[in-house]
Amino acid sequence: MTKSKDDILSKLRKQSVPPVELPNLEAPELKQRWIQYPDPTAQFAEVLSGVGGICLQVKDVAEATQKLAEMPAFTDAKKVCSQISECGNPNVSIPEITDPHDFEDIDFAILPGEFAVAENGAVWITNDGGPARVLYFLAQHVALLVPASAVINNMSEAYERLAFAGNSFGTFMSGPSKTADIEQSLVIGAHGARSLIVFLVEDAFQTN
Repeated sequence: MTKSKDDILSKLRKQSVPPVELPNLEAPELKQRWIQYPDPTAQFAEVLSGVGGICLQVKDVAEATQKLAEMPAFTDAKKVCSQISECGNPNVSIPEITDPHDFEDIDFAILPGEFAVAENGAVWITNDGGPARVLYFLAQHVALLVPASAVINNMSEAYERLAFAGNSFGTFMSGPSKTADIEQSLVIGAHGARSLIVFLVEDAFQTN
């Protein structure tokens, strides 16, 4: 068995592709290839809709709360928590929960997003590393509030915004949970949030 393994590895090594220098992404001919949109906000809303999410433009947190009150997923929710000040009338206090497992029965979570990407309908989300970060994935329904001015064109611009000074949590979230692994049939909410609403908020808002 060992000899066969060595023979296979030896043949693989002989087929190694010679190293190639990485491209200079700052070169003008490459930077011009990154996609740009005449209206990044409209593009973001269209792509997000295509992956099962909803994008709503609102002036402030009060209008976002008003829009939530019109949605059955929110009005039917028994347990609601919010990291956005004065948004959603939550009845679960996030700071009082120290064990992430205690978020398992949250029906609706209202959470912050840092910026949105028009290219793929994704929102960059972060957290301080505490238990609340699981809310993005354990809650039955999720609403993200993102500054309306923070909609960018493409992932290249997104990467330029990312900074990792230390160990922290961050990921891109595009639409609700979904999978098409079984018979290529799309299932929404298979292993995470069943719905995702992104509010693009014009006025500044505070997080708890």
